Amino acid sequence: MLYLIGLGLNKKAISLQGLEILKKCKKIYLENYTVDFPYEKNELEKIIGKKIISADRKFVESSKLIDEAKKIDIALLIYGSPLIATTHISLIQEAKKQKIEYEIINNASILDAIGETGLQIYKFGKIASMPKWEKNFTPESFVEILQQNISINAHTLILIDIGLEIKKALEQLEISAKNKKIEIKKIIVCQSLGTKYKKFFYNNINKLKKIKIKKPFCIIIPSKLHFMEKEILENF
Repeated sequence: MLYLIGLGLNKKAISLQGLEILKKCKKIYLENYTVDFPYEKNELEKIIGKKIISADRKFVESSKLIDEAKKIDIALLIYGSPLIATTHISLIQEAKKQKIEYEIINNASILDAIGETGLQIYKFGKIASMPKWEKNFTPESFVEILQQNISINAHTLILIDIGLEIKKALEQLEISAKNKKIEIKKIIVCQSLGTKYKKFFYNNINKLKKIKIKKPFCIIIPSKLHFMEKEILENF
C-alpha cells in the first residue's frame, strides 16, 4: 500500500493518524524538492522513531514508489498537505491504473496559514509559482497570473521554488512587473509559516530587500483591500 502523508508546517505537526501508519510502513520517504524545509530530516526522524530516505523529483516521478507499494507498505512524507503539488496527484493516478491501494493523510498547508495575514481567503485568485532564474531561463508566468488576478481585484499568492533567496525573488518580481508595466506598491512576505519563526512583513520591495528573511517564505501581492484587511496589514 502507498501512503501520502502530509507533515503540516513544522516538525511536530504530523498527525496521530500519520504516526500510527508509519509504525507499520517498511520504508519511509521524504519528498525534498518542493520546499526549503524549516527543520532538518534528523529532527523528524527523532519524532517518528524511524529512518527516513530522501526522495528527489527524479525518484518520485519514476515508477519506483509504485513498484515498491505492490509488495510492501511505504509512505511518502510531504511538507504541508500532500496534494498541493501536481507531482503527487500523478502518483495517485498511477496507483489507480496499477490497482495499488493508497491513502491520503491530509494536513495543514500554506493555504491555511496565510489566513494569519488578515487577508480574506475567498479574495485570493490563481496561485503562482516563481522559479529560480538562470542565465538563459527567465520565465515570467508568475507575473502573468498576477495580471489576471489584478483584473478581477484578487490577491495573489506566489510560492517560491526551492533554493531561491528572498532578495533574488524580489528582484525577479520587480523586473517582471516592470516588463509587464504593472505597478506594485506594498507587498507581504510571509516567513516560516506555521513555525515559531513565523513573521509577516508588509512594505515596498526596496525596503523588503534590506530585511533578513528566513526560508521558507512566500510572497503575497494584495489587491484592493477591505478596511479590516488594511488595518491588520498596517500592524505588520
